[in-house]
Amino acid sequence: MASGPLDGIRVLEFTQIIAGPFGCQNLADMGAEVIKVEPPGGEPWRLFSQFMPGESKTFQSLNRGKKSLVLSMQEPDAQEIVHRLIPSIDVVVINYRPDVPAKLGIDYETLSRIRPNLIYVDNTAWGRRGPWALRPGYDIVAQAVSGLMIGEGKVDPGGAPMSITSTAIADYGTGVAIAWSVCAALFHRERTGEGQMIETTLLNTALAFQGTSAMDLPAADAMKYVKMDRVHALQQQHASYADLIAAYQMGNLARVGNIYYRCYATSDGAVAVGALSPTLWAKVRTAVGTDFLGMADPAYNMSDPAYAELARGRVAEVEEIFRGKTTAEWLAILEQNGVPSGPLNFVDDILNDPQVLANDIPVSLEHELSGAQTQVGPMLRMSKTPLAAQGPSPVLGKHTDEIVAGLGYSAEQRAALRARNVIA
Repeated sequence: MASGPLDGIRVLEFTQIIAGPFGCQNLADMGAEVIKVEPPGGEPWRLFSQFMPGESKTFQSLNRGKKSLVLSMQEPDAQEIVHRLIPSIDVVVINYRPDVPAKLGIDYETLSRIRPNLIYVDNTAWGRRGPWALRPGYDIVAQAVSGLMIGEGKVDPGGAPMSITSTAIADYGTGVAIAWSVCAALFHRERTGEGQMIETTLLNTALAFQGTSAMDLPAADAMKYVKMDRVHALQQQHASYADLIAAYQMGNLARVGNIYYRCYATSDGAVAVGALSPTLWAKVRTAVGTDFLGMADPAYNMSDPAYAELARGRVAEVEEIFRGKTTAEWLAILEQNGVPSGPLNFVDDILNDPQVLANDIPVSLEHELSGAQTQVGPMLRMSKTPLAAQGPSPVLGKHTDEIVAGLGYSAEQRAALRARNVIA
C-alpha cells in the first residue's frame, strides 16, 4: 500500500539508465505510483551485468517501487494505449533526445492536449536548443564537457586521462533535480490548476555542482585569467593532456599549503579532516602538534616560490606525523580536539556502519526472482508524511496486463496486441 506525501499521484516514466530512473524512484519513495514503460526485452540497464536473465543490480537499485509496462512504442497501437492512459496520469518523465518524443506521439504538445494540467519532465543531455541539442550524451561525456572531470585533475604517470569519480554525478544529481522539480510543479498546480513542461539536463547539473569553479567574477578572478591564458596558449600548441593539467593546477596554489581540508594516510589506512574556519584551523594545529599556519598565516602567499617551497616542506612534516599513528588513534585525537574528521571507508561495508543503521538508512526488500536484498532507502525523512521504499524493482512486464486491462482492453484484444508484440 502506497504511503508518503505523493500518495495518489500517478507518474508515467519513459526513461532509462540512471538520471530518469533515479528521479522517478525518488518519486516512488514519496508514495507516487510510478509506471515504467519499457521496450520488449527491457531497458538497457536490465541487461548491464545481468546476474540472471533480465535482472541486474544496476537496474534493481534504480527502479524499486515501480510498475513495469512493456510497450513497443514504435507501434501506433502502443501509442494509443499511452494516450488512453494519460487522462489518469499526473506526471510524465522522459529522457529521449528532443527529436524522439514527437515521433512516438509522446511529446509535451501531444500529451498536454489530452490532459492540459499534465506535468511533463523532459530530461536531455544538452538541452533542447543549441548546436548539441540532438546529440546523445551520458554522464561521462557531460562530466567531460562541463569541466567537472578536468577539475579533478586526474592523470596517470604516462599522461593519459584517468577514470572519473566512482559516482555518475551528473546523472544522479539530475535525478534529484527531476524529483525536486516535479514536487515544485505539483505545488504550483495545486495552487493554480496549471500543468507545465520542465526541462532538466545533465549539462546544467554538472555545471551547477561545480559552484564557485563555474562562476566568473572579474573582481576576484585575476589569477584565474592568468592561469587560463597559459592553458589556452598550450592548447594552441597542441600540448598533451598532462601538460594542460599541470598548467591548470598551477593556478590552484592554495592546495600547496593546505593542512586543514584534506585526507591523510595513517599507519593502517587514511582519515579525512574537514576544517573550514579559523577556530577549527586552530583545533587542527593543536591536535596535530604543529605551528604551521598554512592558510591561516597572514603572510600566506603561495605565488611566492620561496614561501611555496617552505609550505611544501611543512605540509610534508604534517603528513609524516599522521603516518605515525593508526586511523583509530587519529580519530580519537581529532574528536577529542573537536576537529571534524572520519575514516576513509569502503562503500561495500557502509550499510553495516552503526551511524548508518542508527538513522534507518538501509531498507530490506524481497525481489520475487532474486530474493532478499538491502538498498539505501529514501534520501530524506518527513515527520508527517514519512517516505518508504514501496517494494523492489518490477519483473519485466509484470504489470502490463493489469494496466492495459484497466484501460478497457478485453482479454481478446490484449491477446491480439501481445501476438503482434505491441505489448508484452
